[in-house]
Amino acid sequence: MGATIIEKIIGNNTKKEVKPGDIVTVHVDRVMIHDIFIPFVASKFEEMGFTKLYDADKVVLIYDHLVPASQVDDTRHFRVGNEFVEKYDIKNIHRSDGICHQLMTEAGYVKPGNIVFGTDSHTTTYGCVGAFSSGIGYTEMASILGTGTMWVRVPETIKVNIKGKLPENVMAKDIILKLIGDLGADGATYKALEFAGDTIDDMSVSSRMSMANMAIEAGAKCALFTPDEKTAEYCEIELTDRERDLVGDADAQYCRVIEYRAEDFVPVMACPSNVDNVKPVSELVGKEIDQVFIGSCTNGRLEDLMAAAQVLQGKKVAPFVKLIITPASRKIYNQAVENGTMAVLAGAGAMVTHPSCGLCCGRAGGILTDGETVVATNNRNFLGRMGTSKVGIYLASPKTAAACAVAGKIVEPE
Repeated sequence: MGATIIEKIIGNNTKKEVKPGDIVTVHVDRVMIHDIFIPFVASKFEEMGFTKLYDADKVVLIYDHLVPASQVDDTRHFRVGNEFVEKYDIKNIHRSDGICHQLMTEAGYVKPGNIVFGTDSHTTTYGCVGAFSSGIGYTEMASILGTGTMWVRVPETIKVNIKGKLPENVMAKDIILKLIGDLGADGATYKALEFAGDTIDDMSVSSRMSMANMAIEAGAKCALFTPDEKTAEYCEIELTDRERDLVGDADAQYCRVIEYRAEDFVPVMACPSNVDNVKPVSELVGKEIDQVFIGSCTNGRLEDLMAAAQVLQGKKVAPFVKLIITPASRKIYNQAVENGTMAVLAGAGAMVTHPSCGLCCGRAGGILTDGETVVATNNRNFLGRMGTSKVGIYLASPKTAAACAVAGKIVEPE
């Protein structure tokens, strides 16, 4: 019997055949800790009695949620993080270089076939390069830091086949929002989402990242894409036979198979205040907005900024609408400057912030208040996410968001 991608990754790691439901201990290839969790990880690690890391080179600490600091207590996280880094000789540390999930693949920490855990739910992002990655809590992270291992239950897999060519005004964000709407917020709980089909093959790694990033919004344990030449170029590696084999076998057992025709997709939005409350943009046209946010680990990459710039070229943001652009990393920021994208965005009236999580996690840079409406390209629209509980958050693709910024209301991208 064949195997799914997640079964192959876990099987390669444990050196034995596995099936859904098996509980196994895996050797962890890399871990990521972000600034919000480092104080809790550090205290739990020492509470457990550990005196050294299992492998300091496999640990990455990233300051992204709390930079720049917007509350007095934020600096405590930096201080504790710096003390932990110095005490345990951690070399892989990023102080405001960008968002953790962007940096983990961009900086080469994650490769196809790896098993990676991070202290953030959107760690599922790294499945874009064919890695099993998932979010965990600080107690589990402290345990991994001391032992280098983690127990997992092998997930069942939902296969998502997408075939055909996407309409020009549709992006990967529209696909994943549509899938989340169809599955529901708990429709993939503790399951792997495995993406396949020629539409997926044609996608850039950045587009795959957007989809893998939001898999958790349907409850998925991970999201996986087969590594290909685009993956190899992005990761700056030559794919091995084992990495090329990370594809779901024809006779693999799936708990569900979902089929989509790319031509059927339309621009959609997740409406307040749940990510699975997904509707076509055509049904929402005319709703007045106060702000647009383009950024985050979901849609803050160069591809996203360029898509927004294409819409904004020669246009201006509507009066009284704030357009906030937050690149996902310094590298992306610099690329956008070099190729002229940033000039177009700024020329249209956008406010560009430092690369960070920013407004996505309700921190510095654009908090809203009662009765205001924002169209945003991030991954969550829960009550209170971007200000008060009376802020309406609509999640959309960069193309849709940019079009709304120009119109001053919800519109479909051309």
